[in-house]
Amino acid sequence: MTDSVPYEVEHWEIVAQVPNLRVVVFTLADGQFVPWHIHTEITDTFFCLEGSMIVEHRGERESAELAIGESYVVPPGVPHRVSGKDGQRCRFAIVQGIGTYDFVPVDVD
Repeated sequence: MTDSVPYEVEHWEIVAQVPNLRVVVFTLADGQFVPWHIHTEITDTFFCLEGSMIVEHRGERESAELAIGESYVVPPGVPHRVSGKDGQRCRFAIVQGIGTYDFVPVDVD
């Protein structure tokens, strides 16, 4: 685990972390996003806490729009990107596991 994220966010904090599992809360300001990336081992389970958010990915569906209280799962190895709907501010929790956390940037263009 690093003490920072490799992209700009308004705020982030680790809520819980044990070997092979962590829970993080992110706040993305207007215009911010989590860039395209994959995780080698872990599944990302997103929970929208504030605003609306978009989880874009490659696979069966191109994207998912989440409202407050909704969740969405991205399995290991699937390129994905996260932003607020229409580039607006959003806040979300993410459960990441089971496995070793990594952040592998990918180019999907």
